[in-house]
Amino acid sequence: MTDTPEIHPLTSDRWDDLAALFGKSGAFSGCWCMYWRMPSKAFSASSGERNREALRALAGGERAPGLLAYVDGQAVGWTAVGPREDFQRLQNSRVIKPVDDMPVWCVLCFFIHRKYRGRGIGQALLEAAVAFAAEHGAQAVEGYPIRVEGEHVGDWAVYTGTVEMFHKAGFRELAVTEARSGGKVRVVMRRDTGR
Repeated sequence: MTDTPEIHPLTSDRWDDLAALFGKSGAFSGCWCMYWRMPSKAFSASSGERNREALRALAGGERAPGLLAYVDGQAVGWTAVGPREDFQRLQNSRVIKPVDDMPVWCVLCFFIHRKYRGRGIGQALLEAAVAFAAEHGAQAVEGYPIRVEGEHVGDWAVYTGTVEMFHKAGFRELAVTEARSGGKVRVVMRRDTGR
């Protein structure tokens, strides 16, 4: 079954929708989708409440930090999207290095409500993230999904998406990284926006 969600940028007036989607755990262990945005030491020293307030501040900023997917008026999915430099851990990564000098936007951290997983919500968010990035001047968009190859992996391991999902959205593989999630290799995938 595929739902056709409405996709909207996360702004202050949609904050309560995101908070309801993420729940008390902040999506996963108090992360509030700040893992990639903070240097490793800062994230380790932070707390769920500080992460929550940091994302809330970004939602009130000039450019939305990500997109929310709605079905029947309820927020059921999220993805983070922004220029690579917005994601400090990614910028500092020794295992997911830039493949060239092109300034890229990145799509990270998919979170889909458990009742809506497997219904195409993540795919719709990915397509919308590419369009959002293009609207903001991005020439190319990258993601760092894992290669599942038909094997079952835990939901927590696919939070950056799967290679298959990115292929369906027109991304091409550029490099295999040294990074792993759930024992699966992460791949650098890119799609040009035509700008």
